[in-house]
Amino acid sequence: MVQKMINYNSPAALKVFLEQEGLGMQKKFGQNFLVNPKIRQSLVQALNAESNDEVWEIGSGIGAMTSLLLEYKLKVKAFEIDLGFIRVLNKYFSDDKNFSLVEGDVMKTWHNQKPPEFLLGNLPYNIAAALLADFIEKGCVFKRAAVTVQKEVASRMSAAAGSRDYSSFSVLCASVYNVKPLMIIKRESFYPRPNVDSMGVLLESKFSSLSDQRNVQYPDIFYPLVRALFASRRKTIKNNLDIFLSSRIGNFKDNKINEQKDCSSEVQEIRVSVLKDCSIKENERAENLDFDAFLSLAKSIENMRLYKK
Repeated sequence: MVQKMINYNSPAALKVFLEQEGLGMQKKFGQNFLVNPKIRQSLVQALNAESNDEVWEIGSGIGAMTSLLLEYKLKVKAFEIDLGFIRVLNKYFSDDKNFSLVEGDVMKTWHNQKPPEFLLGNLPYNIAAALLADFIEKGCVFKRAAVTVQKEVASRMSAAAGSRDYSSFSVLCASVYNVKPLMIIKRESFYPRPNVDSMGVLLESKFSSLSDQRNVQYPDIFYPLVRALFASRRKTIKNNLDIFLSSRIGNFKDNKINEQKDCSSEVQEIRVSVLKDCSIKENERAENLDFDAFLSLAKSIENMRLYKK
């Protein structure tokens, strides 16, 4: 068994193994091995997946989580960018019929794969938020996802309106997931030891089934609108909304951008109308709007059919 050949729980043993294999940790990939076996076990159990269920594993490294997932008889599709780690994964797991490997940058390679219901990942710090946001905006929603992220990122994922950590990322996560913090992971649980603590987070789909998920369609402008209203946190909804509408509004007759026409009056008219429709004050700020308010605003703008897709 791989577990007997690689001691995933010992930083010293991992260091020796990497040296023997001629491998090194590359900072640009945000690599930190999770060496705490209890936390690895807890993350896998949080998925509540059954035998033969398929799971994506992001940032497989040299297989600590991979071997555990295979022990649970799960079908693992691993994503890994490091060529040295790819060599190790192929060496130890390629003979297992439940293992497959997608080589390269997951930010690019996942789009060509059919998503399963489950995701597990000790996510690289440098892409964690961007990857999760990309999944959500592209309509890739997992039934359950258990991930490790920086503690700061986890706080943003679960933050409520009006709190210090509330951001556009909070709204993105809330649009499809119930976010549940699992455990704080001290930096000593990783090798190499990072400069910050992490957190295990469970994302559970808000939809009871895949068909329900597909039937819930947010307006095309929903996610762009959310990002735009958080773009300048000090600005009011009025100011940020004016900027957003100015970049997207067409004229009233043919819905095409009229570059020669001053659209400031149209922008003002639309802004006043949609804010009134949604009972949102002009001097309010995005950080105080909850998910339902953002969705209501996006639907109101969509209903006017005056924006450019």
